[in-house]
Amino acid sequence: MSNGLPDISLPCLGSGPDVRLADLRGPLVINVWAQWCGPCRDEAPYLAALAKSGKVTMLGIDYDDPRPELAVKFAGEEGLAYPHVTDQDKAIQRALKVGGPPLTAFIDDKGTVAYVHRGVLTSQQQLDQLVKDKLGVTP
Repeated sequence: MSNGLPDISLPCLGSGPDVRLADLRGPLVINVWAQWCGPCRDEAPYLAALAKSGKVTMLGIDYDDPRPELAVKFAGEEGLAYPHVTDQDKAIQRALKVGGPPLTAFIDDKGTVAYVHRGVLTSQQQLDQLVKDKLGVTP
């Protein structure tokens, strides 16, 4: 399945089990971020609010980040209370065509990558509309 998530496992950021991306099913929003990425901080409140809605599953991928301890701190400070994995080796780069963070992928109930938004999310309305349009879920 070429438009599914890659069959790679990424370690949990902090403590927890590894996550095998190919096993994941939606409605799921995956946010690729890093603690050194300014725009990632800008969009964090929208992701935190979406997670609180409980309408979709969320996964953060701390990408190409040399300081995972700062990433843990970032997620805590921003209220990103959903699971995060770390990808220091850019394993997802080809599958999601990651130019760099931030990037947000929308995964449907079959595990298909329905849409990838490259760049910063600029409003809660934009994120909620993408969830509605791409995953059929109203947050």
